[in-house]
Amino acid sequence: MKYPHILAAFASEYWAMDGDKLLAIVDLLAMQAEGGKFSAEEIEARISPQTAAAVARREGTVAIVPLRGIISPRAAMVQNSSTGGGTTAEGFAQAVEQLAGNDDVKAIIVDADTPGGNVLGVDEASAAVAAVRGVKPIVVQVTGNLASAGYWIGASADEIVMSPSSSVGAIGVRTAYDDISARLEKEGVTREILSAGKFKGEGILGPLSDETRAYMQGRLDEYYGMFVDRVAQGRGATADAVRNGFGQGRMLGSAAAVREGMADRVGTMKETLARFGVGAPKSQGRKLAPNRERRALALN
Repeated sequence: MKYPHILAAFASEYWAMDGDKLLAIVDLLAMQAEGGKFSAEEIEARISPQTAAAVARREGTVAIVPLRGIISPRAAMVQNSSTGGGTTAEGFAQAVEQLAGNDDVKAIIVDADTPGGNVLGVDEASAAVAAVRGVKPIVVQVTGNLASAGYWIGASADEIVMSPSSSVGAIGVRTAYDDISARLEKEGVTREILSAGKFKGEGILGPLSDETRAYMQGRLDEYYGMFVDRVAQGRGATADAVRNGFGQGRMLGSAAAVREGMADRVGTMKETLARFGVGAPKSQGRKLAPNRERRALALN
């Protein structure tokens, strides 16, 4: 395999991302490292179903901000990544902060469909969402998946609304370490690491020492604790409730997520906009008989 260090570097980042999606990206990178060439369409098909391009826009006094694709500190600089480059945590936070200070904007809706991504900048983006609460309504509308880093950000909103077929969750953080020493030996390469600083050369080559493994686990636990605390604060739950519930790293469908307290209601973007007076749906078809209408209302 070519470029094993690039693959190892990618895997060793700290990821708050849906596991299946992350493995799909790793597999894609490995295939390319073996010499496979793919078109932009083929890459998109392997990473994620194509979603409509999402841009920030206004619907009357309501601002709609996209939170789509892979979340990364420099997602916009990565070519052929999911959904046209994904979302930068910093850019998303800046957009929310600007809209919070715009008197012409009366409410913010986050249009969300993301598998999550790198942890860097995510807690800051979540804090930016939390800062809007009490200033003006901010609602996350999930139109696909709100996974991991995406949920980390979205949990700070006033409300999470899920379309019927959507999913949320994957609360957790992961990383990996590839020991490539056997591959190098097979290729006839003997590598020696020289470094200055007690731990500067750790985790570069060979099996992990117990000390290095403990350090990496400590970093994971630190990020996970930040994730849990932000979700607990945003959702009005205890940290224990988040750790021992809320899917425990799994994704939950809309009905289960509402029952678990991870989301507030099931509804579409059209219905959410209508609640803010945008494009209120017109009644269609014949009106229900009074007794049937009462039963229907009782189910809401």
